[in-house]
Amino acid sequence: MSDEHRLVVLAGPTAVGKGTVAASVREHHPEVWLSVSVTTRPPRPGEVDGVHYHFVTQEEFDALVAQGELLEHAVVHGRHSYGTPVRPVRDALAAGRMALLEIDLQGARQVRRTMPEALFVFLAPPSWDVLVERLVGRGTEDAAERERRLATARVELGAQAEFDVTVVNDDVRRAAEELVSLMRSH
Repeated sequence: MSDEHRLVVLAGPTAVGKGTVAASVREHHPEVWLSVSVTTRPPRPGEVDGVHYHFVTQEEFDALVAQGELLEHAVVHGRHSYGTPVRPVRDALAAGRMALLEIDLQGARQVRRTMPEALFVFLAPPSWDVLVERLVGRGTEDAAERERRLATARVELGAQAEFDVTVVNDDVRRAAEELVSLMRSH
């Protein structure tokens, strides 16, 4: 895999805006291939199957795991399964495209074991208070789920040192441009 077409793995705490930054990359940089994860969680308002995620049943997800079809997979927040289909990633890299995986911390650790040559980028919030505000402001989780996600976020923030570089999501477009710049330079 040539350096300019390296795989970039974007991870960070829940509600930091990984999906929003990835959507900005998708909108402004069509040359970047974005992986579409599979998940067993229900779609949030506005999410489109096959664009934001491939929404599957737990049985379908388990079959993908059993068949070795996922580059990484994890149960996130103790509730829903997420994973990255391996074939599209390998096809994009083989075609010489810049490839971006937007995944959770557990998934990033798995990808590091199988593809250590990737560039691992930690997306950080400007502050803890901003992260809490984003999670609460999203309004897509009930109080119990918010508490679960905040507990997970505290742990996830502690993993920042495991990554090659940190991008602070203080402005979505700026963070997306920094991410694409890192992709091009690595």
